[in-house]
Amino acid sequence: MNLNSQFVRMMRCPSSGSALVFDGQGLSSCDGANCYRVNASGIPLFAETLCTEDAKRQQAHFEKVHAQYLENLGYPHTQEYMAHLDDAFHRVVSDAELAVTAEICCGSGEAFRLLGRRVGSGVGVDISASMLAVARRYLDDERYCFIQGDATNLPLNDATFDSVFIIGGIHHVNDRERLFSEIYRVLKPGGRFYWREPVSDFFLWRWLRALIYWLSPALDEKTERPLLYEETVPVLARAGLELKHWETHGFLGYCLLMNSDVLVFNRLFRFLPGIRVLTRLMAKLDGWTVRIPGLRHAGLIVIGMAEKPKRAQS
Repeated sequence: MNLNSQFVRMMRCPSSGSALVFDGQGLSSCDGANCYRVNASGIPLFAETLCTEDAKRQQAHFEKVHAQYLENLGYPHTQEYMAHLDDAFHRVVSDAELAVTAEICCGSGEAFRLLGRRVGSGVGVDISASMLAVARRYLDDERYCFIQGDATNLPLNDATFDSVFIIGGIHHVNDRERLFSEIYRVLKPGGRFYWREPVSDFFLWRWLRALIYWLSPALDEKTERPLLYEETVPVLARAGLELKHWETHGFLGYCLLMNSDVLVFNRLFRFLPGIRVLTRLMAKLDGWTVRIPGLRHAGLIVIGMAEKPKRAQS
């Protein structure tokens, strides 16, 4: 087991805020008051001893569904639609500073895998140890460190990261005031926060999601709440973050092709001849739809970016 000292310096005790020391077996705060186990994969387990009730609920949910979640991402129609969303994501992050990068609610490390060799050093934080083990397998590289921790009480140092990413994690966190405040805290002045998340500003999607949450045993409305523009922007502002980009994607094609975890019949699409071509066409049609005036906020997914002002004090 090896935990690079560079990464230890990026961390802090989530209980006291003090620096941490790695003794070869675990991490402890400098005053010795708090100790945290490091598992055989080199993942510090901060959430074992410090975790909110909301985070515990999220942890239980993902430990239960992570296998099906990963299977859903492997379907050909899912892969094709995700490629469309990935292209849109890359356009937004094309000028991102990635020397020191954090991915919060990282799951299997989706943002890091999308960014590839551009990342200098990356720290991934997630509440699920099972998902972190998958991330470690995908990204078995000395450039990355993965930590089990609560997104609303990050075990990361102040003003340390050039960029912070969340892909599909914000909608699982109920206390977004604390989440965004933590992101502001760990960003350097001038640093940027990027996200890609479900959004429900269009009335049809709110109604459908309410029905799906009611019908599906795979979902829990206590662990999933899609973003709303009018709700999210003020919370970002109160945290000190300035919104720079908000663009929605996905419409009927996304609704039909990207919900195999809930719409069980969707999984059968993988057997359809030409499903990859059909998915690409549907993704393009969705792209045209959300560019129609009056429907620009009507997509099912939002890609956004907010910035910590350069004048902000560390």
